[in-house]
Amino acid sequence: MTGLAERAKELRGNRNAWLVPAMIALGIVYPFVEEGLRNLPVIGDFMPTTGTLVVMIAFTMMAVGLNIVVGYCGLLDLGYVAFYAVGAYTAGWFASQHFEQVTFHFGSSVDNDQVGIHVTMWVVLIFAGLLTMLAGIVIGLPTLRLRGDYLAIVTLGFGEIIPQVVRNGDSFGGFNLTNGTFGIAPIDPVGFPILSSIGFFPDNFQTSDNRERWYYLIAFLLLLFTIFCSVRLRDSRLGRAWIAIREDETAAAAMGVPLMRTKTWAYALGAFFGGVAGAYYASFKSGAFPADFYFNISVFLLCMVILGGMGSIWGVTIGGLILAYLNFSGLSTIGSKIQDAGLDFDPTKYQFGIYGIIIVLMMLFRPAGLIPERRHKIELEEGVHDTPFYDVQTEGALTDRDRGND
Repeated sequence: MTGLAERAKELRGNRNAWLVPAMIALGIVYPFVEEGLRNLPVIGDFMPTTGTLVVMIAFTMMAVGLNIVVGYCGLLDLGYVAFYAVGAYTAGWFASQHFEQVTFHFGSSVDNDQVGIHVTMWVVLIFAGLLTMLAGIVIGLPTLRLRGDYLAIVTLGFGEIIPQVVRNGDSFGGFNLTNGTFGIAPIDPVGFPILSSIGFFPDNFQTSDNRERWYYLIAFLLLLFTIFCSVRLRDSRLGRAWIAIREDETAAAAMGVPLMRTKTWAYALGAFFGGVAGAYYASFKSGAFPADFYFNISVFLLCMVILGGMGSIWGVTIGGLILAYLNFSGLSTIGSKIQDAGLDFDPTKYQFGIYGIIIVLMMLFRPAGLIPERRHKIELEEGVHDTPFYDVQTEGALTDRDRGND
């Protein structure tokens, strides 16, 4: 197993040597060349807009966070939408006019005469992640004692409970917590109020001439930060404990891995990135609405993890971007092309059926995902050869000797 780990590390390093710079360069350049790419024949119409990329990156961040729970620790979580909702409503509570009874401003990008709590979104993003971590611990402590299907069913229940809470939270013990079905809007935008005097950095992204470009660049940096943290966590002592639990929970416990504490850390850290993504996405669309937090989001994020490869950071990133593109832009573009050709077919009506077909095909032809985790790939290609027991070797030697004597 030591040789397997060393081989995995070697392959991982060889890939990252060119993948990381290429990804960063492509991500930074794209919004500046988007207009030219969209004017290209044939493929131009299929290029996503910068605004679509912001949404794609937000959901990819959630998928990378879910990968910590599902891919690293092997815990099937069907309620990840709860963390998305907590992050979005945290932005609504601390960066909007929702609590109009008070007036508090701290570095926000809105006028100081607006009622409500208006904390700068840079602080709100951190606070959303921490509050979502707390929610992950609260949800995880009573559920992580379960295994397998039982854990999946309980997390599914939490995934259904949270949307009901935000939908009916306008009278939470006589207190308007979520504003019910109307949601919380508008939510304050991201901006650089302190650096706006320089002239290059906008005070308010929403009113900036390059609104989508600025939101995209910050979202891209957040995605890079999420990937960096996931890589460091995977290679840490905690990450090795997660992998041990995923491979064999009983053996991990026998070797001294504290199961509950280690699983809770996976839930909490996975929730953190879901909360940050939810808060940032809520600021981008300037609102948090209960209709956005339905159970299918959890399934959609899980499909991203499966498509890319459970446990593979780069695989989940690519898988997340592919499915998010199809969901928010690709299928509608393909449908318009099909209808222009004279065929009456709209793929957006069958989007989850299409995703299901993609997952089935992946399980049949590439079960480890688009970019498999290094350990799984080596096991599939080279195998893990165990040394036979001494008595089996002796019995085989005796049998061969007897056969020679005969």
